[in-house]
Amino acid sequence: MCLQVKDIVSIRLSHCRAERAASEGQYHLAALHYRNCLEAAERREDSQAVRFFALRLAHCYTSMGLSAKAQAFADLAEYAPAQPVRRRPDSDAPAGGALG
Repeated sequence: MCLQVKDIVSIRLSHCRAERAASEGQYHLAALHYRNCLEAAERREDSQAVRFFALRLAHCYTSMGLSAKAQAFADLAEYAPAQPVRRRPDSDAPAGGALG
């Protein structure tokens, strides 16, 4: 549980740094912090946070003129599941069967 709290605090700090950098037009720095947030959200299997940070990254890359990267993150946000995938306790397979 303590590790989870530390992870949430880490995400929040990175998010604050990213927001400040973006507000100052330092999109390369904002993207670095948003990327850290996105990776942490993926580790936590938090699909809502994944969508949020992917959209923030898309905005940063659009502002930097990197439209291909921006589109990749916009696509990630669009296709992130609305609900987290629940895993059966006795298996690595998703509860609803195989995906894909």
